[in-house]
Amino acid sequence: MELIYFASAFICGFAVYQLRLPPLIGFLLAGFALNLAGYDSTELLDKIAALGVTLLLFSIGLKLKVANLIKPQVWAPATLHIVFSSALFSGFMLLLGMFALPLFVDLSWQSALLVGFALSFSSTVFAVKVLEERGEMASLHGKVAIGILVMQDIFAVIFLAISTGKVPNIWALVLLIALPLLRPVLYWVLNRSKHGELLPLFGFFFALVAGYHAFEFAGLKGDLGALIIGMIFAPHKKAGELSKSLLNVKDILLVGFFLSIGLNAELTTHSLLVALILILILPIKVLFYYLFTNMFKLRARTSLLTSFSLSNYSEFGLIVCAVAATNALITSEWLAVMAIAVAITFIIASPINKRSNEIYVKIEHWLLKFESKTRLAEELPVNLHNTKIVIFGMGRIGTGAYETINISHPGIVAGIDIKPEVVDKHIKRGRKVLLADATDPDFWQRVNHSKVETVMLAMPKHMQNIFALEQLQASGYTGQVTAIANYPDQQKELEAMGVHSTYNFYLEAGSGFAEHVKQNLN
Repeated sequence: MELIYFASAFICGFAVYQLRLPPLIGFLLAGFALNLAGYDSTELLDKIAALGVTLLLFSIGLKLKVANLIKPQVWAPATLHIVFSSALFSGFMLLLGMFALPLFVDLSWQSALLVGFALSFSSTVFAVKVLEERGEMASLHGKVAIGILVMQDIFAVIFLAISTGKVPNIWALVLLIALPLLRPVLYWVLNRSKHGELLPLFGFFFALVAGYHAFEFAGLKGDLGALIIGMIFAPHKKAGELSKSLLNVKDILLVGFFLSIGLNAELTTHSLLVALILILILPIKVLFYYLFTNMFKLRARTSLLTSFSLSNYSEFGLIVCAVAATNALITSEWLAVMAIAVAITFIIASPINKRSNEIYVKIEHWLLKFESKTRLAEELPVNLHNTKIVIFGMGRIGTGAYETINISHPGIVAGIDIKPEVVDKHIKRGRKVLLADATDPDFWQRVNHSKVETVMLAMPKHMQNIFALEQLQASGYTGQVTAIANYPDQQKELEAMGVHSTYNFYLEAGSGFAEHVKQNLN
């Protein structure tokens, strides 16, 4: 049975991808198509979906730092959004109930507040997938969006504890004390796991056993446990490698999650109608995200891209509605309503996020009227004074290029990276590296590159280099551009867009190694 499900997911995902849309839209459509064909979700598929979400949260934790959550631009918008969205949505549904619309008429103020609370959440799965595909997990708007989602997870735990009567037991206190004390031991195990097949198994073990099941045993939300365990490993130097080792497996398991949304929906005329009505108020939810993040000194673009990442309803809404249905506060049809609404918002939000920079450029003049005049440290202007060569992406390739150029031509090269911790590391080592987002149209307006002769695009994601190249050309840059790529088709795409030379990392790494050996022989 599962073979049919995943085969359908591939066919629909492949078809949608040819239309230059994210494959996850195809996975969702496959779930609905199978539902209409009479198929139901299976126990195995539900387990695969749950495992994918758990690994996703563990991977998010690997990239999170507590310092990011306590920033006002994260916890304040998250809290304000929950309160105002829940109140607005519940009031809107009670108003529709006064007109005797199906399903709405049966809602009491308590059940309306529960559904409104469910609608206030955004999907962690969707946001992470979109940010990863665009290479923007480390961007400021990516970190703010993920931080808001983590805060929502905390609210989720509080809600489940109250609504289900499930409270943490004594083992929760043990976990609270033991985890910080055991961190050196956990780090030692991670170091000794090296780089082979033990590394992804390490991730599975700590996400599921030390994370999910340990927290469930302590009376806490298991998914939150996977997230917290990931955050414990986040400062470790191998956190990035551990996350990459889980990437492909996690993505395959998440296909089961997207399929299960469509398969679990009870499609009726009423549920479809109500879901469409709820879609109509989605723009208000996005507007709230924009207003509340903008209130805390984020630039207009940062607020807009953060809001777009969160422009959907969440799979957590299904959990809230399931709890409400169990307590007879709402009818079971509301589960179908939430499933349909979640799926449709994914389909709507995917192309919006894909074209987010284009949308921003078109409405920038209007948004800037409401932008705060005070800038956060992460969004200050960039100075390229006396710089002739700029390297975007200061990972291993960018760093190697910087060192090689700086030896023969000291003082004329500068690096730019999106990650503050990477920039800080390079500055401590005496390198000229600046913090900026190369895909940000505002960055190219704030920077003077008239003296720059060569730009090197060395960012890890192909789409990052594509976006940066588009912004570079739009800013009027006429110098030399070179870029890295992983595959020949990516090289052809870059060259067709005007890149003067490309470097295939996989193909040319071997020739570079051989050249190194030849030099030693000489």
